Amino acid sequence: MECDLAVVGGGIVGLATAYRFTQRFPGKRVVVLEKEPRVAEHQTGHNSGVLHSGIYYKPGSLKAVNCRAGKLAMERFCAEEGIAHDICGKVIVAVDDGDLPALQRIYDRGVANGVRCELIDKARLADLEPHARGVKAIHVPEAGIVNYRQVCERLSEKVQLAGGEVVFGALVTAVHHAPGGVTAVTPRGAFTAKQLVNCGGLHSDRVARLTGQNPGAKIIPFRGEYFALKPAAHKLCRNLIYPTPDPRFPFLGVHFTRMIDGSVECGPNAVLAFGREGYKFFALNPRDLLETLAYPGFLRMALQHWKMGLGEMWRSLNKAAFVRALQRLVPDVTADDLLPAPAGIRAQAVANDGSLVDDFLIQEADRVVNVCNAPSPAATAALQVGATIVDRLAVRFE
Repeated sequence: MECDLAVVGGGIVGLATAYRFTQRFPGKRVVVLEKEPRVAEHQTGHNSGVLHSGIYYKPGSLKAVNCRAGKLAMERFCAEEGIAHDICGKVIVAVDDGDLPALQRIYDRGVANGVRCELIDKARLADLEPHARGVKAIHVPEAGIVNYRQVCERLSEKVQLAGGEVVFGALVTAVHHAPGGVTAVTPRGAFTAKQLVNCGGLHSDRVARLTGQNPGAKIIPFRGEYFALKPAAHKLCRNLIYPTPDPRFPFLGVHFTRMIDGSVECGPNAVLAFGREGYKFFALNPRDLLETLAYPGFLRMALQHWKMGLGEMWRSLNKAAFVRALQRLVPDVTADDLLPAPAGIRAQAVANDGSLVDDFLIQEADRVVNVCNAPSPAATAALQVGATIVDRLAVRFE
């Protein structure tokens, strides 16, 4: 099959890229290659569903710029398409005085990024979230929640209505370059395109290498494990309750999230997954695990952060420890309030020196664009990220 653009990956970034391409270049043909039987099967479909405001991110970073514009675009898209979403607001809580310097830095970043936010005292926190405990907090009224799987399904429909195609069961096993285009080989056949965009998520580094590029980092999978509040305990969280995050890590810490269906999730912790799609604790993919353990960047990261890693693993194995972490934010929660909830996998790019790649990493080459790292807020920012990628492709089509 021949097309103008082939997009590898049917998650939200890949579908948003394909959709933005159909808008920018009506009449040109785009094909999305997805290895699973439906869209949004991995990171997007296991997402917590938060519409992030952009308060956490370094001003001027790709995260900050794309999040702010992407959130507004996502809100407009959901409103126009009738997709469930709610701008419900969130609080970021300093549980003790030791959190105050980091809380102030987050607030300063929010102001610099143009986020509507305010520092609030204990009394105002109690008004907003009566069961949360803290000495101070940031209220971010523009944060929200949405059903990202529904967003993906609608994006897929719109791509196909514009003359594109979404091909399932299309695992890319090889990529061949020729003067007239680039060919992605899959079990569903070979797809030759003028340009190829890799939005492979958990496998983005492998796809990048198939295209002949070195992403300079490897995807290390971290499993985020959750509990859900029983319906009788939903009163403990009205909207979104987050801790002040440790500035040394890209993870936000365990938090409480009201989902768009009314349920409330608690978590996640973050533990090394034994496979890139290892959603259960004992799910083992020998190839993935050996690749992780043999990677110098992982070993350097593990040596640097072993203490925190052991704490995360302990919470994974010990429900009481997980509950104690939740009680720092909401003291009234108990083990009896919690039910197991599905886990997610975060595709964390780790550089060879052991540093965690904390921003979008997009590499360009002749006929190929590789999205090698798309961390949170990728779902919130997807429509803007897609537009950015299409902007980079535009000179190749105009």
